[in-house]
Amino acid sequence: MKNRDPIAVLYEDDDFLAVDKPAEVLSHPNPGRANERCAFAGRYDMRERRFEFAGTSLWLIHRLDKDTSGVLLAAKTSESAAAVRALFDGQEVAKTYLALVSGLPRPAEGVWKDCIETRRQTGQVRSVVRPGKRPNAELQYRVRERFEGPGLALLEIGLRTGKTHQIRVQAAHRGHPLLGDRIYGDFGLNKEIRRTLGLARLFLHAECLEFGHPATGKRLRIVSPLPEELERVLGEIMRDA
Repeated sequence: MKNRDPIAVLYEDDDFLAVDKPAEVLSHPNPGRANERCAFAGRYDMRERRFEFAGTSLWLIHRLDKDTSGVLLAAKTSESAAAVRALFDGQEVAKTYLALVSGLPRPAEGVWKDCIETRRQTGQVRSVVRPGKRPNAELQYRVRERFEGPGLALLEIGLRTGKTHQIRVQAAHRGHPLLGDRIYGDFGLNKEIRRTLGLARLFLHAECLEFGHPATGKRLRIVSPLPEELERVLGEIMRDA
């Protein structure tokens, strides 16, 4: 199945299509904002989470925020969609992200558990951590690179749940906001990083999806390389470190 938009295909078989969603591209259309670019073409059924285009259908399996780049998965049949959605619901899909954050998290690896509440009003979505409440959001992090000079860290994050803005909110709650985050970030630092390094987007990338293929039983690992603009920023930081 061919994607109408010039977005790179990372994996395709008879059951699934995975694309490399760029930042500033929607996972699916939003009501009243039909002119915004989406990762897949066609009319979108919000209830079924299904795209229809040129006589074919694609079922969206999960979503990435508009500001986030990386692996985005869709299914080609309703049966494949149901099977892999069940894997997501059962936390049987390994989801790995890369995030550049302010500060140097200690310890260098660990688990963050929080209660996150999300509010939607007047077209805006905001999530907050509610201390003292039973956790409903969990991720595992590991510092992949430390940049002592500028006080930054590249985190590898295994997302165990899928709350709205989860990584951004949990990191900011601990004093480690993501670079380029225009909602939960350090706005002064964002301005400085944009001036010195040219980073004009959120530094959050969905690097990998891994799960057992429902049809074959084989382990499927789909990887998206770090986008050029984020690689360039890391290169600049390493050069100046």
